[in-house]
Amino acid sequence: MDPTRGAPRQIPPGADPTGEGRAPSLLVRLLTGVGVTAFGVLLAWAILSLPPTAPGLLHEVREHLPRSGTKSMVTAVLINFRGYDTLLELTVLLIAVLGVFVIRQGSRVPEPPPMPLGPLAREFIRVLAPFLVIFAGYLLWAGGEHPGGAFQAGAILGALGILLRLGGALPDRAWGVLTERLVLTIGIFTFAAAGLACLAWGETFLTFPPAHAGAMILLIEATGTLAIGLILVLLFVGGSLAGTPPATPRPTPEAEP
Repeated sequence: MDPTRGAPRQIPPGADPTGEGRAPSLLVRLLTGVGVTAFGVLLAWAILSLPPTAPGLLHEVREHLPRSGTKSMVTAVLINFRGYDTLLELTVLLIAVLGVFVIRQGSRVPEPPPMPLGPLAREFIRVLAPFLVIFAGYLLWAGGEHPGGAFQAGAILGALGILLRLGGALPDRAWGVLTERLVLTIGIFTFAAAGLACLAWGETFLTFPPAHAGAMILLIEATGTLAIGLILVLLFVGGSLAGTPPATPRPTPEAEP
């Protein structure tokens, strides 16, 4: 009689007991190698075919800057002249955070609790938070004439949210689901709505009329700042911070003697 029969099977360290991590087949590895090689060849061809001296578009940007609605050439290029690129960049960020939501919902691994910060670090975050909000607002407003804009201001707001999360001031159920979805999508929706408004004024999509370009760019950057800041915070957290707070149980009246 085998004494080891019926005993639990010993799994070597690092082994996958489910069998889901087995090596891919030879065909999959060959197709992957061919795809990577083809991509590398195309990338090398694209780099080698570049002209030795880039033509540049500085003269064209300066020529059309008065029609852009802003005095900053960087803002004019990002929001006005190449608005399609910036709209797609916001879309990519939104898709990234939605991918994190999907992965987080399908994961069964519990999240480790955050390490508590000391009182000195929490006080530092409390004092620093108002200055970060003011700095983000300055970058947003100054983007019309100087370096700055939605991405820089959104990065500052994202850093503020991460600090608040580390300090324990940003709990899991910080806001409602509707509020989170609205802030996440308000940047893209405002950008697209501005493009549709251009069609109503007889222009092409995202070709802002000079008389309204300044106000439209400011509105796009303001809503984009909120969306970018929240996306960065949620990417750091690894999931949503929305939810309905648990109902507080009502105290039961004491029985009368």
